[in-house]
Order: sequence, then structure tokens, then C-alpha cells
Amino acid sequence: MVEMALILPILLLLLAGVIDLGRVLFSTSHLHLASQEAVRLGGLGKTDEQIEEFAKDYFKLGDPSLLQIEITPTDDMRESGEYVKVSIDYPLELITPILNQFIPNPVTIHADSTIRVE
Repeated sequence: MVEMALILPILLLLLAGVIDLGRVLFSTSHLHLASQEAVRLGGLGKTDEQIEEFAKDYFKLGDPSLLQIEITPTDDMRESGEYVKVSIDYPLELITPILNQFIPNPVTIHADSTIRVE
């Protein structure tokens, strides 16, 4: 019983850390997919508003209003043959209590994609 009382907090902390790591990896992967799909629209000639709306609709992991989307160049500056880049940032809150002392909370996840305009 004493051994369990000593080990249980460490095991719970490790479990919460593994869950946080999984959440960060999954969110990063999903954010990369969202940026790839959003930049594809930019390559097809859609406006910045349409790209931002699509990215917010595509991102289902958290609050889409927290997404920070940057599109370069803007839709009025894009021409055929040039490249368009979509960068998306999302703040992800960690659940592991002690990690807040070592890693800034929330962790900002970043993804970007570039494609040539058709």
C-alpha cells in the first residue's frame, strides 16, 4: 500500500504527459492537413476570406476562433505562376500540471504550406 501511494502520483504524471504529447502530435498533424487544404484553395484562385473560412470549418479539434491564419500574398496581389503561402497558428492548452513550469502554456502549434497559383 505504501509503495502504491509513493508511485501513483508519478504514474499519473507520466500518464498525463503521454496524453499531452499525443494531443500535441495529433493537433500538429491535423493543423498541417488544414493548412495544405487551405493553401490548395489559394492555388485555385479563391479569396483570402474563403480560405480563412475553409480553414476554420476544417479545424475541428478546438475553438476555431483561436486560429491565427496568415495568407501571403493577399488575394489582390496573387497572379498565376506565383506562390501562395498559408500559415496557421493554434494555441493548445496542456493538461499536465507540472509541465507549466518548464514549457509555456498554451503551446503554440504552427503549420504552413505553399503552392503555386494556377
